Formats: sequence, C-alpha cells, structure tokens
Amino acid sequence: MKQYKKDTLTINWEPEKCIHSTKCWRGETGLPTVFNPKEKPWIKPENEEIETIIAHIKQCPSGALSYSLNDEIVVDTNAATSITILANGPLLCTGKIKIIYPNGNEEEKTNNTALCRCGASANKPFCDGNHAKVGFKG
Repeated sequence: MKQYKKDTLTINWEPEKCIHSTKCWRGETGLPTVFNPKEKPWIKPENEEIETIIAHIKQCPSGALSYSLNDEIVVDTNAATSITILANGPLLCTGKIKIIYPNGNEEEKTNNTALCRCGASANKPFCDGNHAKVGFKG
C-alpha cells in the first residue's frame, strides 16, 4: 500500500486492487488535480480540499483507493452490502463482505471490492482490470 498525506487525511492506494476504471481522474467523476497517472507522484492531495478528495475516493469501484483521518481508517459499517454487476466488468461488492478461500482461510473486506467474473485476473478472486484486455462481454 502506498500513502499520500495532507493534514489529517491519508490517501491509501493499493495498486494490486486497482482495476483502472479511470473514475478517479477522467470524465465527470474524475479529479485530475489530485489523481493524474501521467505525473509522479500520481496522487497530489495538496491540490484540493479534503472533503472533495474524500468524495472522489468513495467512488473508487475496486476499493484500491481508501482514506484515513488522523490515522484511523474510515469504514462505513452501517452501509448495507450490495453486489452490482458491472457491464463487461467485475462484480462490485459494496459494504462488508467475508471471502472464504478453498483452503479455509478467511478475509474480510469493507467499502468497495471488485471480484473477477471474466476469469482472466492474475489476482483472483479480485478483479485486476484484465477483462478489458481480453474483451470480456457480459
């Protein structure tokens, strides 16, 4: 995990979870003043207000972006769990989920988690964006 700080805010980025949806930096949902993959570092929280950054982080479909305030990770424990089938993409799980692996190991996820449904992910059961490379439709 990589972290980027501004005052009481810490932006957490987990590159292995990123599905490259571009929602953080492109189009109407993007915030290119903070998130710009063509620059180094690609996250610059000093360029916007904390509330604006948090609103954009909450839109991250994979959960690769999250945030902490005063070093406390923020999790919405009251949110109902939902699963959205993204067109030509992953299953987007929002809320708290438990993943149970074939070997019996368990892992809890909160907020947004993108699960592979194309079979091409190198990070199963999580989506890594390979659905776009293999032309997955569904």
